[in-house]
Amino acid sequence: MYLCSMMYPSNYEQKIGFDEIRRMLKGHCQSTLGQEKVDEIAFSDDASVVNEWLEQVREMRRLMQAQEKPEMNYFFDVRESVARIRLENTHLEENELWDLRRSLETIGIIVTFLNRGERLEVRGESIDDAQEEYLYPALHRMAEDVQTFPAMIRRIDSILDKFGRIKDSASMVLAGIRHDMEQTAGSISRTLYTILHAAQRDGLVNQDAAPTLRDGRLMIPVAPGLKRKINGIVHDESATGKTVFIEPAEVVEANNKVRELEAAERREIIRILTVFSDELRPHVQEVLDSYRFLAEIDLVHAKAEMAEQILADRKSVV
Repeated sequence: MYLCSMMYPSNYEQKIGFDEIRRMLKGHCQSTLGQEKVDEIAFSDDASVVNEWLEQVREMRRLMQAQEKPEMNYFFDVRESVARIRLENTHLEENELWDLRRSLETIGIIVTFLNRGERLEVRGESIDDAQEEYLYPALHRMAEDVQTFPAMIRRIDSILDKFGRIKDSASMVLAGIRHDMEQTAGSISRTLYTILHAAQRDGLVNQDAAPTLRDGRLMIPVAPGLKRKINGIVHDESATGKTVFIEPAEVVEANNKVRELEAAERREIIRILTVFSDELRPHVQEVLDSYRFLAEIDLVHAKAEMAEQILADRKSVV
């Protein structure tokens, strides 16, 4: 049970310095998941509960120093993003899906590691009566009922590359659009360089000039006094006013096509993300439940790091 807060003055935590403990703990948390758990910490007069908390920290300290330990790198808080897609016709954005994938993998790695036990036979007992023993039993108790999502991670891997970007192979339509974009951009580049080299030979453009991307369109930088020498559309000028940027008439249509392809690419990406979000929607609650475990592990890890920092070594509460 928790001690009733009305037994203490409102500034009790400040009086005993516990507000500073909370601040220090938050500094050791890897995410807002753990920091929220720090805010939820409450006093308890139940020795078994407190001893369990202490055992979790002792085991985490031992785990941190062990040669074999799970990677605990990605404590991303995507609960708000995941909860948002409960609404129909909503979808995760590319960066949100990437954070979801990495944090789900972290959950899976930690849970698998902590739930890995050994079957130990007790003398005189049959193999069926053998007991499972865990290297970190208190941490195992935290992890034993936590659901993991390997199939969901594989599904995300079919959509995102190792950098978290949508793969060309995420759909045949997307692959076709990106192929057309590459072909069109290459054609624009070749045409621009042909025009640029001709302008340089005629002294209309500096020898060190190169095609410049302005507002998503490739253009040629030209001195203002020479802008009428090149057939095209003046789109912009430099901050100093010493350079104007011209889109040659020969590439206007191709640049327009690139814009159309970019819009088509975005529509297809949204469709892909929407399809995945539709698949995720029935499992939103289970995913959110797994993030409670990630929050608790983040808190225990923060406690262990702080215990190391302040050289804490309290064995038990009786």
